[in-house]
Amino acid sequence: MERRTIKPATRAWIAAAASAAAVAATVWGVGTLTADDAGDRRQGASQEQGADDAKAPPGGRPQQVPDSIAHASEAGGAAVNITIDDGPDPVWTPQVLDVLARYDVKATFCMIGPQAKDHPDLVKRVVAAGHRLCDHTTAHDTGMAAKPVAYQEQQILEAQRMIEEAAGGGAAVEYYRAPGGAFTPDSRRIAAAHGMRPLGWNVDTKDFSTPGVDAIVNTVKNELRNGPTVLFHDGGGNRRQSVQALDRVLAWLKEEGRPTGFPVRTTP
Repeated sequence: MERRTIKPATRAWIAAAASAAAVAATVWGVGTLTADDAGDRRQGASQEQGADDAKAPPGGRPQQVPDSIAHASEAGGAAVNITIDDGPDPVWTPQVLDVLARYDVKATFCMIGPQAKDHPDLVKRVVAAGHRLCDHTTAHDTGMAAKPVAYQEQQILEAQRMIEEAAGGGAAVEYYRAPGGAFTPDSRRIAAAHGMRPLGWNVDTKDFSTPGVDAIVNTVKNELRNGPTVLFHDGGGNRRQSVQALDRVLAWLKEEGRPTGFPVRTTP
């Protein structure tokens, strides 16, 4: 077979094209990382992007939990996700559980690790009633996003261990919610790698600041169009208004024919 010789000019053209392609690939990669960071900062009121979910492989089983921030409901449609933060609390968590039972509603409880460790009876009661568990770190440090990855990992995984030990019986923590919504790419990946879907919210009821029961209820009614996941609290202070507002919100959802559900974890 005849051996063909590539001319010097042709070699120079190939080298230049390869160099340009490498530069373009590098620029694209930097742009992707920047977009990822920006998405974390916007998490609180953003809508869930279905394309971020893990895709089911040919065998039908979902892949590992995705690290994108969940807002959508597993029940789809008009379903609403009720989420409860900062407990468990020996005064307010039982009252919240009673209200949920009255309307036959299941919720997701985002617990602080030491609180769960101190009140394992309440964690077990939450699980026994069919609710789901969520990791809300050990210290509820809203400045966590600016701290080292090792610190973020400790906060997340230690809380997960405390909550699951308190729950007993093999109950799993299925979500992770960053304090104050301060997710980072690292905290999301750490949580997802340990089976916990990062969990955002669409409606902040502002119940933590005790603005009055009417104000809390009206916030839900006015902002539910932003998305299905609603944030309440059962810890961190006097939650009497939260309990009363939750009762009224669940009654309103029933009147409106709005079902409730759990936040998505993976793509079915």
